[in-house]
Amino acid sequence: MKVCLYLIFTDAERYYKTMYYNEEKSWNLRETHMFDTLLRLLKYRGEGSKAIVWAHNCHVGNARAMSMGPRSRLNLGQLARERFGKDVISLGCGTYTGTVAAAHEWGSNMQIMEISPALEDSYEFLAHKTGLDSFCIDLREGKCDEELRKELLKKRLQRFIGVIYYPETERESHYSAVELPRQFDGYIWFDTTRAVKPLGIRRSDTALEFNENYPFEV
Repeated sequence: MKVCLYLIFTDAERYYKTMYYNEEKSWNLRETHMFDTLLRLLKYRGEGSKAIVWAHNCHVGNARAMSMGPRSRLNLGQLARERFGKDVISLGCGTYTGTVAAAHEWGSNMQIMEISPALEDSYEFLAHKTGLDSFCIDLREGKCDEELRKELLKKRLQRFIGVIYYPETERESHYSAVELPRQFDGYIWFDTTRAVKPLGIRRSDTALEFNENYPFEV
């Protein structure tokens, strides 16, 4: 346990020092930390162990099939694929509209916000046009209808909503071009989604000063 805590604190220190002056390098440090943590857990559980990782599409989808800025930018999905090959199954999720738990600005309070309908040149709009409330499709070669997979390989926009949501600048802030079958092995669709609800919230007994630890949490 002490070793794990030491590694976490070491990675956190490197990350917060780097993010101050190099966004791309700090992104890669964060993704590498996620992957290293996965490897440590698998090692701890022993030979033949498996893991399920729940993360944002931008983390679990293969970075090489996404327009993520500089080509030197990597992510968890790419690192897992390069290490474990076909033993990795990567699933993405999408929605057309509904609600999301996010904030309007960094440091502001979480709110339940309405999601704008997806743009017409996006994978989300294409999935919406099927008229299905939900579906799951296997995108792997040989597992998916050949003509359908060929059509889905055409680069389209995909929406990425994280902890911040800017509906007023939807196109610029939340869309990136991707190739869906190269990004994921499968795709899970919900036409209308609902914001996640916390199992429980316990507030600190002592109120924190605004931005007390920002940007150095350790």
